[in-house]
Amino acid sequence: MTQTTTTVQREAIDVDGVSASFLTAGTGPLVLLLHGTYWSRVWQPVIAPLAAAGLRPVAVDLPGCGRSGGELTPEGATVPALAAWVERFLDALGAPAPLNVAGHDIGGAIGQRLTVRGGRPVERLALVNSVTYDSWPVPGVARYRDPAVVAATTADELVEARRTALTAAIGRPIEGDELAEYLSPWADLRVARSWMALAGAADPRYTLELVDELAAAAVPTLLLWGEDDTFQRVAFAERYAAEIPGATLRRLRGSGHIPMESAPDAAAAALAAWFAR
Repeated sequence: MTQTTTTVQREAIDVDGVSASFLTAGTGPLVLLLHGTYWSRVWQPVIAPLAAAGLRPVAVDLPGCGRSGGELTPEGATVPALAAWVERFLDALGAPAPLNVAGHDIGGAIGQRLTVRGGRPVERLALVNSVTYDSWPVPGVARYRDPAVVAATTADELVEARRTALTAAIGRPIEGDELAEYLSPWADLRVARSWMALAGAADPRYTLELVDELAAAAVPTLLLWGEDDTFQRVAFAERYAAEIPGATLRRLRGSGHIPMESAPDAAAAALAAWFAR
């Protein structure tokens, strides 16, 4: 078999007059990849394999996050506001309908909202160690709902907090240049403030209010779960698969909160099989 190399590129387009950065590869049907309390870097290990499977993955940085411009406010960081921004990003990108969406962490809440309240029909959804029901926010995120905590937190302190969370979530040793790359956006005070706004706006009502609509819509949904996740426990995925028609749970044993990193081959294969049908 001939081996081909797929180049992952970072590109940008303007949304609301501000640069929106995204990782992408391939020329096939578009698959939108949404991050949560991390940034588009979590999707990087699976982008080339998805493109090799004939898809066009697009992993966007939400405003004020990762490499995107702008800054999130508490009002702009809510799931409904972010879903509306994603719609405008898709318009700017010229994305067709129907849409295929994968969401990780809080990005899964955005994906759930796009599925039942978005402007484009969603053909297939994948939730990867996503928030669901009232599984969120976890304590390390919930503490930023306190304005006093936000006011007292420096960019350096946030970088250290994200280092601790990332080390726990990534599911394998990470150090040196790779760790520095992962942490680099939060060294920017603008991005640090945006992250704290995202954390402060985390609210389980944004997923709880969608449960009945998701059940009625019965959109084919893959629950791809690192079952050793201590942030979003697999019990919530089991409940979702039992209660929401069209949902299928795929467990990744020995993998944690970011299976794209701890089990990249298995995660990419599962996503490719799901979206390339």
